[in-house]
Amino acid sequence: MGWTREENRRFEDALAVYGPEDPNRWQHVVNAVGGKSVDEVKRQYEVLKEDVKRIERDQVPFPRYRGSASGINEHRRLKNLNVQ
Repeated sequence: MGWTREENRRFEDALAVYGPEDPNRWQHVVNAVGGKSVDEVKRQYEVLKEDVKRIERDQVPFPRYRGSASGINEHRRLKNLNVQ
């Protein structure tokens, strides 16, 4: 099953809070998102990493999100997720 916008928002927020140094990172992210397994969260993380790489290389236009002040703010937020 796919991810809703709200699930993606909670996912990205949790990644910003629980860094790679946290031994329970994935369980924290699962708890924050709700309704997803650790494997689903890890797969979504890999998708996010690839998306960020393409955005940083200007390979895809950055989408504008409804309800967001501007796409550029969302872009900065994604870049600061510490995706490794």
